[in-house]
Amino acid sequence: IWLHIIKKYYFSTERMTHNHINEGPKIALFEPDIPQNTAAIIRTCACLGANLEIIEPCGFLLSDKRFKRVVMDYMSEKNIKFYKSSEDFFKSKENQRIILMTTKASISYTKFKFNKNDTILFGRESAGVPENIHKLIKDRLKIPMKNNKRSLNIASSVAIILAESLKQMKLI
Repeated sequence: IWLHIIKKYYFSTERMTHNHINEGPKIALFEPDIPQNTAAIIRTCACLGANLEIIEPCGFLLSDKRFKRVVMDYMSEKNIKFYKSSEDFFKSKENQRIILMTTKASISYTKFKFNKNDTILFGRESAGVPENIHKLIKDRLKIPMKNNKRSLNIASSVAIILAESLKQMKLI
């Protein structure tokens, strides 16, 4: 209930419709659980003109002071859409390409051709995405890293992938 009330505070119904979302790459976050990371991703997407889609439930409230400190005034941007569940998210993506960023992939993002309407999905910071979601997605990419390293911060990963996709589409 609190999440619903807070979202109403930050977003009007008009802002949450697809009519106001820009064409171009979409970044999707699966059940994010670290408020500062989500806030940093909101800022990155707002500054680079990308759409952000958040698959709930989130592991924090949008009223969390750690979240608000990082997100500043970017929360009012029109480029954010919430989905109540992964089922709602996948229903809305029928016949659209979803790309999963995962450390379990074998293909580097540098060897991949991004398209204008791709949705690039990032898993939960603490656990990634469940195996059933891995199986739903054909295109799975990774960011190559030095040996013996687990993963980059999700906000850094989003920035790297978003910059590459925008560059390939000649949008930056």
